[in-house]
Amino acid sequence: MANSFINVPRDPRIERVVVTDSFDAADNWIVEHVGEGDIVITGDIPLADRSLKKGAAVIGNTGVAFTASSIGMAMANRELLSNLRAMGEITGGPKPMAARDRSRFLSTLDEIIQKIRRTRGGKTR
Repeated sequence: MANSFINVPRDPRIERVVVTDSFDAADNWIVEHVGEGDIVITGDIPLADRSLKKGAAVIGNTGVAFTASSIGMAMANRELLSNLRAMGEITGGPKPMAARDRSRFLSTLDEIIQKIRRTRGGKTR
């Protein structure tokens, strides 16, 4: 998903989608097409919230799954940091991905895939 051309592997399971360059165009496309049984991987908290509301499973880029019970705190923390930045505070960006983040990500992704398979009787799209 991008608002300009990018190379993607040649695989029938991968589709390149180019959206307009308008604000949140890629996020809006994702939310319009996502649903139960889909997995969204993102560090974008509002996109995570919108995707959860559509029934998708959502994993942050450090491997922490967003849930209906955790997204509220994530949204509040995002708002707090946004307000601090607006007041001139330097809050820094996200920490670099560590080896334990990669391990947690792979474990969480596997757990979610297995859960989706169980609910679909072993079938995936």
